[in-house]
Amino acid sequence: CSTSIVLKIDDRISIPLKEFSFSYARSPGPGGQNVNKVNTKVILKWDLSRTSCFPETVMQRLTQKYSRRISKTNELIVTSHRFRDQGRNVADAINKLRELVLSVAAEPKKRKPRKKSKASNRRRLEEKRRNSDKKQMRSKPRMGD
Repeated sequence: CSTSIVLKIDDRISIPLKEFSFSYARSPGPGGQNVNKVNTKVILKWDLSRTSCFPETVMQRLTQKYSRRISKTNELIVTSHRFRDQGRNVADAINKLRELVLSVAAEPKKRKPRKKSKASNRRRLEEKRRNSDKKQMRSKPRMGD
């Protein structure tokens, strides 16, 4: 990556801040008398197709897991309107993005199938037998019995 200002996710992932675009809107959240005058809601957009230094495997997991947050123009959209001022909402949106990327940064572990123990299999069969006997007792007796 370039040596410009970057958002450091972890040891191997960092994103240049110049790849993000911010827009602002009126927030539905708290604000008192300023709620209808000041644009405090922050909309962070990150163009995934133009990103330069991002691991391809992490990008695939990100686009797969958060496909609902990605627009038709291939931009990941994160919003924040938690606070009453724009600066704190910008920091919150960047923190939300960091959390999204961190959630897909680690490769998921492969499931290793394990053999069931003999004791667990025996307990399962005994439980099935008890249930079967219980239901047999509930039924009407047959003519020959």
